[in-house]
Formats: sequence, structure tokens, C-alpha cells
Amino acid sequence: MLESQLGDFQVLTRKISLERGFGCASYKEKCLRRRIAVRMRARGVHTYDDYARILDADSDEYDRLLDVLTINVTKLFRNWDAYASMAANVIPDLWHRNTPSIRVWSAGCSSGQEPYSLGVLFHRYAATNGMLSQLSRVRILGTDIDRQCLAAAERAQYEVGDFSDTPDELRTRYFSATTPSTVSAGVRNLVRFERRDLLGDPAPAGAFELIVCRNVLIYFDRTTQEQLFEKFYTSLAPDGFLVLGKVETLLGPIRARFAPVDARERIFRRI
Repeated sequence: MLESQLGDFQVLTRKISLERGFGCASYKEKCLRRRIAVRMRARGVHTYDDYARILDADSDEYDRLLDVLTINVTKLFRNWDAYASMAANVIPDLWHRNTPSIRVWSAGCSSGQEPYSLGVLFHRYAATNGMLSQLSRVRILGTDIDRQCLAAAERAQYEVGDFSDTPDELRTRYFSATTPSTVSAGVRNLVRFERRDLLGDPAPAGAFELIVCRNVLIYFDRTTQEQLFEKFYTSLAPDGFLVLGKVETLLGPIRARFAPVDARERIFRRI
């Protein structure tokens, strides 16, 4: 970034934070600059000051910008090895606990691929073990800040590219053969969605047996990451599981309060 534009960049990010409640200060600056530049190129401007004027004149541009700033790159069963590990190490453990419900939080769920993938794992376990009558115990909450993504999640329809990590057996069993493909009703019934700002809003009420937040934390600075780890710890039930993305790891004092279940796949248990 040109030194002469540094002040304009800071003014722009403060403007976005104040006018749209998006916590720019918690994001890594390099990531913010790269994503704002995408919209600047799209609008044919070269300075942050010019782009700020576009935001003042065109409210729809704010929506386009927030779509870019909120990271929404995902697909069903992204990084299958992590889901295979959850199927082996997490789902059976949670299922056989003497609890009235199994509460799951998919934090930063984007357009729903992650919570539906989790729903498939629970449904498959119940069906395989002849316990479908107990499936109503499972309650999966997907949260995200992006309203358009949440609307897409509610539709539960996915294109061919969303299935590149999905085993054929699961795709055939739990998704329609149409294009786009629709998630089965049995899985949809396990999942609900809610708009929630991971940074600004309190965690959903109650204790969760499983929190999954994958490939979201890497975009925040270390201080924010540590604050979110504290939030997740507080939101977990005793012995609850936390699952992070492959390039993410626990930071700070919170590490002493989790035990690795599968370090390679970033699965931890609250202790």
C-alpha cells in the first residue's frame, strides 16, 4: 500500500465499521486490503477515498462489499479427513452420553454446507445403528453474519461443485439427484440457522456438546482469535468438542484447557 493511502485506508475501514457494524479492526489488515481491492477494481477506482464516495452514493455497493469481506469459500464435507475423524471420534461419543440433547454449533456456517454435512454424519450414525428414533436429540445451529448466505442455507440446494469432497455413498443417500441437488428432509430437520455476528454478538445461549468453526479464525488477528477461543470454551459443555480448520490451532492460555483428540485434524476436547 502506498504510504500516502494508509490514512485513507484507515478512514475507510472505520467508516465501514461505524456504518455497517462490521468489525474491521479485528481482521488481519492484509486480508482486508486484498478484499476491498476486489471491489475497487470492480468499480474502476484506484483510491480508498474514491471508493468511500461510491459507498456514500450507492448503498447496494455496501452489500457487495460485505459479501466479499465475509469469507464464504466452502463446500460439503470440505476436507473429508476431518469429517471422517469426527465420524469416528466425536459422533459415537456424543451419541452415547446420557444427555437429553446433543447441541451442535456451526460458527461461521456460510451457506450451510458445514451444518448439513454434520447433520449427515449424525443421521448416518443413527441409521447404521438402528437408532433413528433418537435422532430428534440432535440440534444443529448454523450461524453467520451474511444474510444472503443464510438465505441460501435455508434453501438447502447445492451445485455440482459443492460435492467435490463428498463420498459418493453420502451424496446418493442424502441428496437429491436433481441439479441443483437438495438436502434430504431427514437431515434438514436437524438444522436451523440464525444470523449472528461471531465478533459482536454473544454466543448462543446454552451449552454445546460440539462447536465447529473451520477456516474462519485465520482471518482474524491473534487478540480476536484468543477472545473467540474463550467464547467457545465458555459455550461448550464439560468434555465438549471443538473442531478448527486444518491451518488453525489453539492460541494463548486457552490451550491448557483443551486436550487434543485428533491433533492432525484439529479436534479438541474441553477439559
